[in-house]
Amino acid sequence: MTASDCERGAMQRALELARRGEGLVEPNPMVGAVVLDAAGSTIGEGWHARFGGPHAEVAALEAAGPAARGSTLVVTLEPCCHHGKTPPCTDAILAAGIRRVVVGAVDPAAHASGRGIERLRAAGVDVAAGVEAEQAQRLIAAFAMLAVHGRPWVIAKWAMSLDGHVATASGESRWISSEASRAVVHRLRARVDAILVGIGTALADDPMLTARPPGPRSLLRIVLDARARLPITSQLAQTAAQHPTLIAVGPEAPRDAVSRLQEAGCEVWQSGQSVQTAAIVELLAELGRRRLTNLLVEGGPTVLGGFFDAGLVDEVQAFIAPTIIGGSQAPAAVAGLGISSMQKAPRLSIESIESLGNDCFIRGRVARS
Repeated sequence: MTASDCERGAMQRALELARRGEGLVEPNPMVGAVVLDAAGSTIGEGWHARFGGPHAEVAALEAAGPAARGSTLVVTLEPCCHHGKTPPCTDAILAAGIRRVVVGAVDPAAHASGRGIERLRAAGVDVAAGVEAEQAQRLIAAFAMLAVHGRPWVIAKWAMSLDGHVATASGESRWISSEASRAVVHRLRARVDAILVGIGTALADDPMLTARPPGPRSLLRIVLDARARLPITSQLAQTAAQHPTLIAVGPEAPRDAVSRLQEAGCEVWQSGQSVQTAAIVELLAELGRRRLTNLLVEGGPTVLGGFFDAGLVDEVQAFIAPTIIGGSQAPAAVAGLGISSMQKAPRLSIESIESLGNDCFIRGRVARS
């Protein structure tokens, strides 16, 4: 079933509205909705503004009021037909007397997929599904990853010189990127659920791994630390009481080191796997059980390499500075095992390239075959 130009325009507006919920609605999806009258004019708009709050459809219908009867509802995601924290949106749509519903993406969750559309059609509502579907699916990619695969969406981030290094041979890395680039990183930290680094980065940089200014979410700081080597004098351990901190250790981690971290206020999660890629898979499954939706992996090279080796990077945000570091011993952005042929190399579907100060900021999603 096709959609009119007016409805496609309304879908673009609904997608724009949905993004206002980024960082506020997870683990729910971002959703936007627009109500059109018979002439194609907008009479109501809404978006899912916070987790546990009214869904986009309900907000748009309330904005339209009695004029919604006989109108068209344009919504980025299939309306739910099950009871969750709020009543089914399909009930609200039918009660409002909506004549037609235009849907962007079908709900990817197994318990909901297609059922909202079926419910509306069974009640006599005209439904067009898959309108601007690619953009609508991209909007809910992190939600879909959690719903379908049980793990968070993984964003790999790094800052590097023009010749691909993330530090000098001596380990100095502050600051490769510009102040404008670092501001973008802090905004990214402010809307994700967790940030992860390896013990090498934690020891070399003694980072805080916080968002400045803080975002709406409680950011979980994670260190991959197989041997529980993080010093209790580190900023991460010293601030664990104020900022949730999880140390992911391996099966060989010394008990006394684990106990010291726990006494300092860190949560210690132990993997049963001694191989890094296997431990990463196990950790992501644990984060999925905790309903974490977005994970930011900031490195270093060994950790980033482990995530790429495991095929678990979904998005890349790379900041390239117009600086030449040189040196065969200077670390590259991504280590790990790497690939054996160019045909196996992960490739990005580029979403944006922009200038930040003197840096080039590239953002893209890892293309899946």
